[in-house]
Amino acid sequence: MKINPKNGIDQLLFGMKQNDVEAIYGKPNKQFKDDDGNVICVYNQQKIRLTFYEDEQFRLGYIITSNPDAVLLDKKVMGRNVIEVKNELPFKTWEQEDFDSTENHFNESNWLILQSEFDVIIRVEIGAIINDNDEFDWKFKK
Repeated sequence: MKINPKNGIDQLLFGMKQNDVEAIYGKPNKQFKDDDGNVICVYNQQKIRLTFYEDEQFRLGYIITSNPDAVLLDKKVMGRNVIEVKNELPFKTWEQEDFDSTENHFNESNWLILQSEFDVIIRVEIGAIINDNDEFDWKFKK
């Protein structure tokens, strides 16, 4: 499962609607709305969680994965030491936020979070990029 910063993951592109995703993966295993009215879809087999933004006509804007086969720039990331992975990536600016036993390592230019626990990456989050006009840079054109 290839993580494509700024674009999406696997065959999914930021800006897709739920029916576009369902044409690829079928119906989600779980679906619910968050406190902001966004639609969240969970796919167990792919180990992904997708957020469709309510205020953006329910376009896919955020993806979380814990898929053990996730690859970022041709490098496997899950289960690896977070410092080693960050050093291998070309992204040099990282902010770190601690939550009890987990840490989020955030690279804003790619809207990428590597979440680690016990110094090992347990999940990756990526979001759609906001351009200079303060609008989402949707990659899926339909």
